[in-house]
Amino acid sequence: QVQLVESGGGSVPAGGSLRLSCVASGDSPENLCIGWFRQAPGKEREGIAAIYDAGRVTRYFGAVKARFSISQDKVANTVYLQMNDLKPEDTAMYYCAAATGSSRYWPRLRDYDYNYWGQGTQVTVSS
Repeated sequence: QVQLVESGGGSVPAGGSLRLSCVASGDSPENLCIGWFRQAPGKEREGIAAIYDAGRVTRYFGAVKARFSISQDKVANTVYLQMNDLKPEDTAMYYCAAATGSSRYWPRLRDYDYNYWGQGTQVTVSS
């Protein structure tokens, strides 16, 4: 059983930065595929970044690739999402998710790959 707890959300003006944290317990992020997803009101959930293979492989959603960075700290059992140059369209609830097992296709940004989810942290970007 994997538990995930997100933190670091908040309200920032456009152009600001936030760093989200996802603390995993029950297994090390090194053994998992960890993804960040977001869902804005009235919109579908979308995958934005994922990390796998002890941090050696990452994948990003195109719209955030130049602004967001995913990383992991194996000592802290934490995966981070550094978000820079935030835009109002980044406003959403952000979730981290974990996939157990293995796949040569990981990391992917498809929510059905992931079997554990955190409760989310809200990010609001004002114009």
